[in-house]
Amino acid sequence: MSEFPSPAPLLPEILSLHAKWRGDRDAVVLAEHRWSWAEFVADNHRFAHGLRAAGVTTGDRVGVFMANGYPMVTTLFGTMAAGAVSVPLNTSVSDDAIIAMLTDAAISVLVVSAEYRARFEALRSQLPAGLLYLCDEPAPGWITIDETSAGQSTALPSAGLTGSSALNIIYSSGTTGLPKGILHSHRGRRDWAYDLSIALRYHGAARTLMTIGLYSNISWVAMLCTLLAGGTLVIHPRFDAEGFLDTVERERITHTAMVPIQFQRVLDAHADNPRDLSSMHAMMSCGSPLHEGLKRGIFTTFSCGIIELYGLTEGIITTLDPEDAEGRWASVGKPLIGTDILIVDDDDQPCASGQAGEIVSRGRITMPGYWHREDANADARYLDASGTVWLRSGDIGHLDEQGFLYIVDRKKDMILSGGQNIYPQDIEAVLVNHKHVDDVAVIGVPSERWGETPLALVVPRDANLSMNDLLTWANGQLGKQQRLAECIAISELPRNPNGKILKRELRKHYADKSWA
Repeated sequence: MSEFPSPAPLLPEILSLHAKWRGDRDAVVLAEHRWSWAEFVADNHRFAHGLRAAGVTTGDRVGVFMANGYPMVTTLFGTMAAGAVSVPLNTSVSDDAIIAMLTDAAISVLVVSAEYRARFEALRSQLPAGLLYLCDEPAPGWITIDETSAGQSTALPSAGLTGSSALNIIYSSGTTGLPKGILHSHRGRRDWAYDLSIALRYHGAARTLMTIGLYSNISWVAMLCTLLAGGTLVIHPRFDAEGFLDTVERERITHTAMVPIQFQRVLDAHADNPRDLSSMHAMMSCGSPLHEGLKRGIFTTFSCGIIELYGLTEGIITTLDPEDAEGRWASVGKPLIGTDILIVDDDDQPCASGQAGEIVSRGRITMPGYWHREDANADARYLDASGTVWLRSGDIGHLDEQGFLYIVDRKKDMILSGGQNIYPQDIEAVLVNHKHVDDVAVIGVPSERWGETPLALVVPRDANLSMNDLLTWANGQLGKQQRLAECIAISELPRNPNGKILKRELRKHYADKSWA
């Protein structure tokens, strides 16, 4: 009997095949510039060969500190084709964090946008020795991306990749501590993109608007799903609500992935100047919870509604389909196809329906592990009674009778007051419904009487909003154990670029006194 070997191609080969069969279609659009699939893949391959000609080998790490644009896309996917491991960094992090992450990853190449070059000139003495420094524009002491690619082959390099080969390292946002490097393999990223493409309704005619930094795992969702399907990436250098609406109308955008605060800005801009949004086929929100009022507003404005995604870069993902949202506005849905979740209590025993506990998950999209952090890997493992390994999320949630997941809070953000567990998100859900509250975060602060007590940091929509009146209003609706010690007005909440509130910064700022 004859055999027909049919190995599943990895992402570099899949993209190469798109250039062969879809070569004349748009792959990347940036303002008035357009690159076809044939051009995009050729540029990726030339850069990949240039890296290998410079001594970069399979598995070497390439640090990427770049602004959204075509050079960043070709750097990421050219590095992938070369068999090297991209390490894209959040451009808003401190110099100390940059040094720590690039040193931890032991990079051999650093690629930066010209606007960040001076910053790295000042850091050179603190970065690993012997780095190859690349930039998207010429400068003394730097090699340009174009020079690296010049004269190189447009064929896919033979990099000896296997499914278990490392593809990238994404550093955690660090909202609760020092970032950890989250490792992803070629097989894992490909399978992750396949499964997410189904959940998020991607297809070959997808035209995806990218508004978040391409270093973010939210952007990796949109990038990989779009490119896997042979669609088109439409890139914005930075988010602008008016620009978003203009581009949706002009480019007939079908997909996007953003955080809640961006959707709020879009709704506000659309209310002032409506556009034609009928092309939108599916949108994803993640990074922080979508409050019911905002979610309803999105459904009113966009006929496609919204898919809310809860997930960790490490691999846990659930989605709430638009068809399931009515009556479940606070839910984040059910696990991604082929994955499973479980809720466990403080004794690591499975919780009953409706009982809150830590969310754990398993499935083929789970990361291989944290980069060089066996301690963190051990902390993240949960073993069930059969010995099966699950990934801990550090998040608290519960399942309803139909199996829909509801996020209660992050485990580390939970407030222990008078021996009772208090979940800030429950209190925030009350406060955000006040018509004069624009944004809010609830944290635990020291209390001589209770150990910890809830404090609300409020961004008012109305400058005349009395914090004392708000406190009275909120405590009248909250349970006795949830009642707030105080409401404090602030101009804005500290957030990371993925929209997550940096509660550790708030706790540090308000930890210098004991509250009632």
